[in-house]
Amino acid sequence: MIRVAIIGASGYTGAESIKILLRHDGAKLTYLTALPEECGAVEDIFPQFRGRCPMQIEPLDLEMLSDLADVALCCLPHKVSMGYVPKLLNAGLKVIDFGADYRLKDVAVYEKYYVKHTDTENLKHAVFGLPELFRENIEGAKLVANPGCYPTGATLAIAPLLKEGLIETNSIIVNAITGVSGAGIKPSAKFHFPNMNENLFPYGIGTHRHMPEIEQVAGEIAGEKVTVLFQPHAGPFDRGILSTVYCRPKEKVNNDKLLQLYGDFYAGEPFVQICNNAPGVKDVAGTNYCHIFPTCVKGNIVSFSAIDNLVKGASGQAIQNMNIIFNLDETMGLI
Repeated sequence: MIRVAIIGASGYTGAESIKILLRHDGAKLTYLTALPEECGAVEDIFPQFRGRCPMQIEPLDLEMLSDLADVALCCLPHKVSMGYVPKLLNAGLKVIDFGADYRLKDVAVYEKYYVKHTDTENLKHAVFGLPELFRENIEGAKLVANPGCYPTGATLAIAPLLKEGLIETNSIIVNAITGVSGAGIKPSAKFHFPNMNENLFPYGIGTHRHMPEIEQVAGEIAGEKVTVLFQPHAGPFDRGILSTVYCRPKEKVNNDKLLQLYGDFYAGEPFVQICNNAPGVKDVAGTNYCHIFPTCVKGNIVSFSAIDNLVKGASGQAIQNMNIIFNLDETMGLI
């Protein structure tokens, strides 16, 4: 039985991780931590767990943690993760980090979009945790960088095209919409109900931090530099991401060829479903699935994908990675 600790258990991804682990047959929650002001009984912080999780969220005690857990799910924001991950690794734990601190391999790119990096040594050894593309790297890894929610949906939508070299790599456009939970559990004026209700708006125009992450992973798949124009939007729904990716083909393709390509590429992948029509966020809400629909429109390839940002875009993918690290059935707790 894998013993699991959650660092930063008081947020949305912490709650989603608890929910999944409560039904996991090969793992057990043994330690939950958060900032002192966010600690208390799980059922008081998240009433949905009343009668199901009689645990306390406590301030972090590293010595106690090293005796109680085999792996830590690090549900912390960027910059904060870097302060904890080295200590967790030194305590002998495997770490799956939900933040951005170990995703971008180029330190200069990370520091352009985030802050000064303070743990470049562990960055060298971190594995990017998108199982459908990097499963072999994840097996037995000590530190997995869980992908961002937007990069997960966008990358899965175009990976077959990039791998087969079917599209121009200098003109990819990703247009995506996320639900309000993508902004995190702490309230802000922009995402306050009166501003979000019956509203839709773009944000991070030309500057969103997930753009270089999408380009990095797409470049690894394609084996060449990839340029992506990424534009996120926020919509008035709780959870989910719908991505629409526009690509220019290098040669003429048709819908039958696209569906065959995607079906072959993702054959055997438990959480990717190739659809015959465009997916919606409700189709995947609460699940670890990614629904994808590729099609041809006026000589272009348009690929749609839908994921739940809190599950396949965060906690579900992290536990999928955990299952791979410990050689468990990859779908444990997720189906």
